[in-house]
Amino acid sequence: MIAALLLAGCATDTSAPARVAEDFYRALSEGRPDAACLLLASRTAAKLPDDGESCGQALGELRLSGGSLQEAVAWGEEAQVRLSEDTLFLHRYAEGWKVKAAGCEPRPDLPFDCEVED
Repeated sequence: MIAALLLAGCATDTSAPARVAEDFYRALSEGRPDAACLLLASRTAAKLPDDGESCGQALGELRLSGGSLQEAVAWGEEAQVRLSEDTLFLHRYAEGWKVKAAGCEPRPDLPFDCEVED
C-alpha cells in the first residue's frame, strides 16, 4: 500500500501537456499562428523566425499538422505528446507546459527530426 502511494506521488499527470499540444494545433488550424506561438517555450519561439519575421509568420509557413491524440507520456518536467500526424516535446515551466519541439518525426537509432525546436 505504501509503495503504491509513493508511486502515485511520482506519476505526472499527462492531461495538461496533451491539452497544450491540442491547443497548439487548434490555433494553427484556425489560422491563429500568433496564438500558437504563445504556447511555445520562449527559447523555441525566439529561434523560429528569420530576421524581419515574426514567430507567427514563421510558424504559419511551416504547414504543420497534428491530428488526433494518440499518447501522452510525462516524466518530471518533460513530456512527449504523440498525435496521429506529429510528435511534440514539452517542458513544464513556472507558467505551465510549453512546446519545446513540434513537427517531429522519429528516425531509427537517432533523435527525432523536428521542424520547430529550441
